[in-house]
Amino acid sequence: MSTALFTFCTLFCLSVAAMPASAQTSGGPLKPFKDDLFSAQTVLSTSDNGSSQVIEYQELRDINGRDEIPEQRVKRQYVDLAPKSLQELETISVGGRSIDVGRVGRASGQAFTVIFIHGRGGDRRLGMKDYTFGGNFNRLKNLAVENGGTYYAPSVKSFDENGVADVAALIADAKAKSGGKPVILACASMGSFICYGISRDAIAAGDLKGMVILGGAVDPDFSKSALIKAKKPVYFTHGSLDKVYSADQQASIFRALLKAGVPTHFTLFQTGTHGTPVRMTDWRAVLNWIFVH
Repeated sequence: MSTALFTFCTLFCLSVAAMPASAQTSGGPLKPFKDDLFSAQTVLSTSDNGSSQVIEYQELRDINGRDEIPEQRVKRQYVDLAPKSLQELETISVGGRSIDVGRVGRASGQAFTVIFIHGRGGDRRLGMKDYTFGGNFNRLKNLAVENGGTYYAPSVKSFDENGVADVAALIADAKAKSGGKPVILACASMGSFICYGISRDAIAAGDLKGMVILGGAVDPDFSKSALIKAKKPVYFTHGSLDKVYSADQQASIFRALLKAGVPTHFTLFQTGTHGTPVRMTDWRAVLNWIFVH
């Protein structure tokens, strides 16, 4: 662990007795789904009335012990394929743009919408996988369907202004089709470039209920964005040993937002690497946190 990250964990967090993370983050409108498998994470430390947490991560347990074939196929008890009946691969045409998406849940009239943006080299298929990433996307699908929501995993053609424009159009379309219900944008790894671009778009940011950054890049101008000025909630998850994007620097952004009065949360997976947040993020806890803020 770097000296800066050690300081973050030691000084920024108050050590507490280890307890399940779900004990602190279970409040909110989404009803439980396999919480015994996904939410029973050990909190090593916490601070700021729960705004920051360090979660225990163990590769031998959380990959080898969880997967039937490590990093390829999770054990069957982690997966429920019921959402398959409401799953489609489709092309949405909106605002003169064509967007290839995977959709799970209602095409309209949904209670809420979650949009997941993949990283470099991915497409809509990544966020639709049931058995990889420890079954975490399958849980997200079930949380959406069981609570009357819709989950979108679009293919992002480029991580520039064109990709941002596509996602802004998808956000607007979801907002309209749901009758103005909440839309949450979640971005992983390089997909965070899309989140940061959306944050600077006053209209798109205004259409969002909140944002999730999973192992994302650092945007030093994030605090100046329309999303942050509107004090929309932002939830960060990151691996402490991420060698692609710095956990230290992301923690600094989090602290700046917290100081500015923005609803924000930082979950650090101790010894986790770049891909850990996609596998380990507790979607029910994250979404419920955004809904109640």
